[in-house]
Amino acid sequence: MAWRPILLTALVAAGLWQGYTNWQLRPVHPVDGPMAPDEPEQHDVEAAPVTVLGRWRLTPQARYEITARILSREDYHIDPLSDLIPEDLALGWGPMSDNRVLQGLEITQGARFYSWRPRHSLPIPREAIIEHSANTHVIPASAAVAGQLRRLRVGQVVHLSGYLVNGVRDDGAYIHTSLTRSDSGPGSCEVMLVEQVENR
Repeated sequence: MAWRPILLTALVAAGLWQGYTNWQLRPVHPVDGPMAPDEPEQHDVEAAPVTVLGRWRLTPQARYEITARILSREDYHIDPLSDLIPEDLALGWGPMSDNRVLQGLEITQGARFYSWRPRHSLPIPREAIIEHSANTHVIPASAAVAGQLRRLRVGQVVHLSGYLVNGVRDDGAYIHTSLTRSDSGPGSCEVMLVEQVENR
């Protein structure tokens, strides 16, 4: 039974590590008002270099920069995209970065989607919610960026810069990015190759 103390030690260590990780990623609680007032910036690209990450070939569709509040985050480890996209960030800007609006919405993430629903009546028009928030599949361009993305917290304002990309895996699987902020439903997520992360 010599394995029992080792197993107990491992379980305690795992519990402590999970608790530490949860504490590190605890939500931020900013003050009222639009924390990220500006619209994302998107620019067409010509002859941008294709990036190969593991089994994936990524083709840039647009240069993209966004400063936004993190409304929710979801980490993925075993789904079909997790080798390329370890996190999804639900991002909000303009009115969707304001506590006074967000308090009226219930926000959830799962299965690579971001969802919202009003707690009572809509705090702002439905179109404004759609046009000022997005589920973003974030692809780290480097190990350093991967570490920065892992440490982002709900409620935090972050600036991301990189490319919106389409991806094709060596077995034929693919993923396409949205190129507009006014869509919703399947296919409306931004797929972003993140080159820089700045906390604001």
